[in-house]
Amino acid sequence: MAEHGYQYDVVVVGSGPGGYVAAIRAAQLGLKTAIVERENLGGVCLNWGCIPTKALIHNAEILEELHNAADYGFSFDNLTVDFGKAVKRSRDIVSRQTKGVGFLMKKNKIEVIEGHGVFVDSHTLKVTSSEFKPDVKEQTVTAANFIIATGARARSLPGTQIDGDRIIQYRDAIVLKEVPKKLIVVGSGAIGMEFSYVYSTYGAEVTVVEMLDQILPLEDAEVAAEVQKVFSKRGVTMLTSTRTEKVEIGADGVTVTVKNLKTDEVQTLTADKVLMAIGVQPNTDNLGLDAAGVKMEKRGFIEIDEVMRTNVPHIYAIGDCTGKLALAHVASAMAIVAAETIAGAPTLPIPAERYIFMPRATYCDPQVASLGYTEAQAKEKGFEVKVGKFPFMPNGKAQALNAKVGFVKIIADAKYGEILGAHLVGPGVTELLPELSLAQMMEITPAEIARNVHAHPTLSEVLMEAAHAVEGHPIHM
Repeated sequence: MAEHGYQYDVVVVGSGPGGYVAAIRAAQLGLKTAIVERENLGGVCLNWGCIPTKALIHNAEILEELHNAADYGFSFDNLTVDFGKAVKRSRDIVSRQTKGVGFLMKKNKIEVIEGHGVFVDSHTLKVTSSEFKPDVKEQTVTAANFIIATGARARSLPGTQIDGDRIIQYRDAIVLKEVPKKLIVVGSGAIGMEFSYVYSTYGAEVTVVEMLDQILPLEDAEVAAEVQKVFSKRGVTMLTSTRTEKVEIGADGVTVTVKNLKTDEVQTLTADKVLMAIGVQPNTDNLGLDAAGVKMEKRGFIEIDEVMRTNVPHIYAIGDCTGKLALAHVASAMAIVAAETIAGAPTLPIPAERYIFMPRATYCDPQVASLGYTEAQAKEKGFEVKVGKFPFMPNGKAQALNAKVGFVKIIADAKYGEILGAHLVGPGVTELLPELSLAQMMEITPAEIARNVHAHPTLSEVLMEAAHAVEGHPIHM
């Protein structure tokens, strides 16, 4: 027992990329740490989200290249495609990754407690069996500090039940045995667009329904338009400014009634399955937060300050359950701040206004990566902006890769040169974003990025050219 009379210095509730990172950092700083998990180590990200989707997306990318084989001088007439194998490959990767997290827990002497944790009071957690771990022996765990990292789950439309068969969410979409003939995707954020890409590449007839007036509604309008152009060319139907009114399950499929918000025109769509991708709701409903005295806002997200502390000084919350920005890498960054704060170690707080500058990535093809304000948002905020934009088309490496769409767009403050936003669409842009993310954090200006020598031929030269373009002198255009 630790010196303060509790069993642990820190108990982390939830073991996703927020929770397990918090536990590791706390243990590194010498705190006696345990982690409570009701399902599998690694949370949604490793088991049902980021990692398995990237495996399926890579499969789709290879398949797409095979469809274009003639461009490369390859020909064959007996291509067989086994979607089940793609799913199996993704599940094998998941199992390796979760074993890796288990190894890290052992290495850092973190106790893993299986079961569903509920607060009894602000220092005590009752752990009982869960639907995933039915054979757990009930126990009580006490700690001086807690980090809540319980994540979030898929949201559905009011009155529409996700049944896992006809109306599905990402967890179901990632393990489908076969490709549906017709799929309707409700919502065109990262999850909606990534699955639309995979399933359309594998031959599904895909319709995307988006209530707002552009797909990828959080992205810069020019980026969204570029992605829409490519998807439309592939035969994906995009219905923007369109609200899903009703979803009905029939004997042999699903009927979806949608209404165009600009024309009031109503139409009925049919499909084998409907994928709900309209966002997430926090897993805070049966955690006993009332008993712990933790304050939530009306949608159920936990309120925190810049060091992830809730209104109860020894209870912290990180990741999707805080509603800040539901991305794995953001949860991990929050995790490190929370653990360091508890340990009294130096840390770098994340104030509310910093989340807009966190990197955002969507892995459809073309890829999308961004940070900061869109051009419209920067102008709304009253900044005088300079915008530099450079396409991938003239780039030698992009040509060699047969990747001709997309661009890099940098938005800078005209007065100080500070990067206010960066919006990338095209080949491998999720891997290019860190240079701009680091530049933004370290207050490096586009003028300095332009003078930083970029290896040739690389896709990264497009960053350099966009930075030159902010200053008014792109070289290859």
